[in-house]
Amino acid sequence: MKKYSGAFTAIVTPFKNGKVDEQGFINLIEFQIAAGIHGLVPCGTTGESATLGFDEHKRVIEIAVKTVNGRVPVIAGTGANNTLEAIEFTESAKDSGADAVLSVAPYYNKPNQQGIYEHFKAVAEAVDIPMFLYNVPGRTVVNILPETVARLAEIKNIIGIKEACGSLEQISDVIRFCPDDFIVLSGDDFTSMPTVFIGGQGVISVVSNLDPAGMVEMIEAALLGHVTTACSQHYRLFPLMKLMFRNPSPAPAKKGLELMGKITDSTPRLPITPVDEETTRLLKEAMTSLGML
Repeated sequence: MKKYSGAFTAIVTPFKNGKVDEQGFINLIEFQIAAGIHGLVPCGTTGESATLGFDEHKRVIEIAVKTVNGRVPVIAGTGANNTLEAIEFTESAKDSGADAVLSVAPYYNKPNQQGIYEHFKAVAEAVDIPMFLYNVPGRTVVNILPETVARLAEIKNIIGIKEACGSLEQISDVIRFCPDDFIVLSGDDFTSMPTVFIGGQGVISVVSNLDPAGMVEMIEAALLGHVTTACSQHYRLFPLMKLMFRNPSPAPAKKGLELMGKITDSTPRLPITPVDEETTRLLKEAMTSLGML
């Protein structure tokens, strides 16, 4: 498989007594690698990047790179809605030894397409490291249009995109407008299998926090064109995929990991709150049916 194809986990950041649980994070990384995950993405949305302090953010990436030690690619989340901050995070990730970075569309500011283009261009030109764009309009309010992605794909170190628009039509336009070697990774578990079948290279996943082996099997099957196996895994995981967003993410993923004994405290940072009792019940039910509990 290619370096940036397959199943990548948008790994959670565990906390203990309100601080980053460094040993707990190391343990999660080892669990992921032992299960055969193709790569890891620390400090993404699922890693609660929005509520990590600057020093914490840089430290989490540093721990990830050191613990992985070259066994799988590390794509570090380094996005910000302040271009200078995004550059600083990206420089730090490069210094830590990350293989690539994931840079989210500028949120809150609501830039137009030219502003989005100039933002990513500035980051890419400031730091020589492979970069994935991250389009997630449901969180950022802005949508990186396929035409803008195609313009950005001309910049040498912008090598791909995590596409979480939820639209196979838009993903198809990205694939057809961009060069053949431009890497499209699904940013939604629900669209990961069909994204591969229309030309994508894999997924940056939330549900793989809980079942990395299952997501690996699904994506590998899809990449090989094994439709029956890929569909079987898709529908096996589908109820759990839905539960990952029944309460604001990453609270359900963290609760699932706590139920599995992988972390000791599933409490996310405010303003995200722990899952409610009904979600906990449904998680236990779904995970038990999958043989995870």
